[in-house]
Amino acid sequence: MKVILDIDDKRVPFFMELLKSLDYINIIKEVEDKEKGKAIQDLTEAFNDVKLYEEGKKSLKSAKDLLDEL
Repeated sequence: MKVILDIDDKRVPFFMELLKSLDYINIIKEVEDKEKGKAIQDLTEAFNDVKLYEEGKKSLKSAKDLLDEL
């Protein structure tokens, strides 16, 4: 399972030490760049929207509606 977290900057050192002490967690990548973090968050939300759409729990705008907004 993959989990994306947004951690308060003041608590990062403590949290990272905690994660490193757990042998069942593998840290794949740390993202410190705010812009990259925002892009990852947006992408995660988009995937979640698609999942909800596939489950019939959310309706999405059509491409035409998106273009009309421009």
